[in-house]
Amino acid sequence: MEHTVKTVLSSMSNIKKPQMNFMLSLFDVLVVFQGRATFTNLSRYSLMNEKRFRRWSKVIFNYAEFNEKLISRILPKENEKIAAIDASFLNKSGIKTEGLGWYYNGSAGEAQRGLEISTICITDLKSNTAYALDSRQTVDTEGMSRVDQYAQHVADISADLHRLNIRYIAADAYYSKVKFVSKVLETNLHIVGKLRVDADLYWLNHEKSKGVGRPKKYDGKIHFEEDLQLFDAVGKLDSKISLYTKVVYSKSLKQEICVVMLRWKKEKVFGRALLYSTDKNLEAKKLVQYYKARFQIEFLFRDAKQNTGLTHCQSTRKEATNMQVNASLTALNLLKFEDREEKNTGEASVISIASWKRRKFNQHLMCRVFDELGLDMSCEKVSKIYGRYSHYGAIAS
Repeated sequence: MEHTVKTVLSSMSNIKKPQMNFMLSLFDVLVVFQGRATFTNLSRYSLMNEKRFRRWSKVIFNYAEFNEKLISRILPKENEKIAAIDASFLNKSGIKTEGLGWYYNGSAGEAQRGLEISTICITDLKSNTAYALDSRQTVDTEGMSRVDQYAQHVADISADLHRLNIRYIAADAYYSKVKFVSKVLETNLHIVGKLRVDADLYWLNHEKSKGVGRPKKYDGKIHFEEDLQLFDAVGKLDSKISLYTKVVYSKSLKQEICVVMLRWKKEKVFGRALLYSTDKNLEAKKLVQYYKARFQIEFLFRDAKQNTGLTHCQSTRKEATNMQVNASLTALNLLKFEDREEKNTGEASVISIASWKRRKFNQHLMCRVFDELGLDMSCEKVSKIYGRYSHYGAIAS
């Protein structure tokens, strides 16, 4: 994997040798450190000084380009992939941190004071695994709402998405707003998302005009239970959930969309969920598959927060926060790709990031000890010890 990272960095025209060496060391230390990923603590697990971390945290690095090149090298082109976008809350105290504000914290179920990051990832449908592409901090800007910032994030990364042959970007119900949808459609991407269960939708009128004047475009508001027979039934998702679909007009999104209704019975009451896509020709079951794949981004946030220091930046500068966040998610990508290469499979498999981090720490420590003792890694006895104790303390061998 180190060779692949060097190759990708070398292909980036704006990266000079000093920054390349720093990025290689940064990715290495983010998968071996113990405790918190502060600049001081990271320096304890590398040969770099704390000041070096602080200095390079102010230098711009194009993580979107790096991850795009990395993903295109590792994942086969023929694999079906989609993009997903979501925001995550980061706990942060203090009064001088840039971007500090009130953001929704999903784990607490309420708005709290801290930081927020917007992240776009790529999900490989074959392996059902997400890989981070780019992340940026949400900073309140006058004249620009947060939804505008999310939409601009997609617009800025759209060229990278197109190079990866991405046509769809999945988002949860919060992003189902006309400002976000219209901006994304301008980038030649389609959205797969979710609507309220009582969404204001209208039937399209397909009848020809019988009189004078323009024919009406819509044929009344949709009442989901009463108008169930007007939907096209497309089978069942499983033994309990039935699927219905139709191309309709959304009043809130101000355009025609393909909507898929998931309907199930719980005791004596029927429940439903409404998914949609701006691609009116998208198959219903494929639409559901794309939306389900969106949830893989949640595992990115979980694993990066628990293992690669996503929330540990102590700098007050937004440049340092963006560096820490993107480096943390990119280091997680590298662990996932290394696991994929070791297993030599593109299918879905179980991966323990905690085990990989323990393994990387063991290898890092043994290399330092062997180097101090002057032991040659090519020696058969030393090599056996290295292989045996690489998995020492790991959750899964």
